[in-house]
Amino acid sequence: MATIPITKRGAEKLKEELHRLKTVERPAVITAIAEARAQGDLSENADYDAAKDRQGFIEGRIQEIEGKLSVAQVIDPSAVDGGGKVVFGATVELEDEESGDLVKYQIVGEDEADLKQGLINISSPIARALIGKEEGDTAEVQAPGGIRRYEVVAVSYQ
Repeated sequence: MATIPITKRGAEKLKEELHRLKTVERPAVITAIAEARAQGDLSENADYDAAKDRQGFIEGRIQEIEGKLSVAQVIDPSAVDGGGKVVFGATVELEDEESGDLVKYQIVGEDEADLKQGLINISSPIARALIGKEEGDTAEVQAPGGIRRYEVVAVSYQ
């Protein structure tokens, strides 16, 4: 399996979620299953079915996170020397050439992406268009409404 890039902050969030799942969620669902079993007939026990479904979700998520962390390439954006180019982990300030609006994005891994916080997935069309660009360059992005052009105003590594 190929490595997946993730920022240091993203790796910490995954580790926190994994810890919570193992120390809080898993024991709680085991208790819920035990309580449902104590009610008797399992064939028509909705609480038991719900607890077993929840257990399956938790165990699946634990395996998923452990798998991602085992192949993760953790990158600290502040330690990156991109030479002024847009690279994974870089924070990019863009100006929409049509509207003049300024936006700021950080290019992050798939699990970290959150557009509302300005975190865009490395494999998104806009991130792919930005990789390798420098201040003053123009990136063309194929958007649902047609091609959008963004000028790279600033690139930083934080």
